[in-house]
Amino acid sequence: MSEVHHLPSPAGCFITTEGIDGAGKTTQIDRIAARWQAAGHEVVRTREPGGTPLAEALRELLLSRDMDPLTEALLVFAARRDHLRRVIEPALARGAVVLCDRYTDATYAYQGGGRGFDLATLAQLETWVQAGRQPDLTLWFDLRPQEAARRRAGARAPDRFEAEQLAFFEAVRAGYAQRFAAHGPHGARVARLDAEQPPEAVAAQIDAVLRARGW
Repeated sequence: MSEVHHLPSPAGCFITTEGIDGAGKTTQIDRIAARWQAAGHEVVRTREPGGTPLAEALRELLLSRDMDPLTEALLVFAARRDHLRRVIEPALARGAVVLCDRYTDATYAYQGGGRGFDLATLAQLETWVQAGRQPDLTLWFDLRPQEAARRRAGARAPDRFEAEQLAFFEAVRAGYAQRFAAHGPHGARVARLDAEQPPEAVAAQIDAVLRARGW
């Protein structure tokens, strides 16, 4: 129980995790959620694209059907709109902690960085869809694409994004770096984690970030 007391729930806070597949986000979300739930707090775990029946259906299309970058972006933001209305905003309003695997930063990284889609258009869609809703904290699991590919190898059949070449993921990683550089220094909204480290070391980095915020 001592660990739980060190990490009281930031009630009503919106926390996102970002990074390319293979960075270990799910393992760490499991750990954070379990500790706060053990302390008796409501924790809503969700993901993007996804989180509602409609958004999950759109996710399936995104991961399996060929489409151009604009169509990708429109589907991602359509899914996000439904997700915000039906899950994220109601949970935050009742004081739950929302832990979301990916959010808008991923759109800038994958569609903006990876696909080379126009960032100004993404910014306009962000304004229309989100009404200013941004995470209180974003944990960026930063990992070399080569290491991410090694971790993913043989885990499951790759989806349309996971099947991309290494250069795509290099561009995605650069997209994340560009997005976060434009949103102030790390330690404000964004905390960069060295995801090359073993899970225990990554967990220690996260604990330091949360404790620094009094959580």
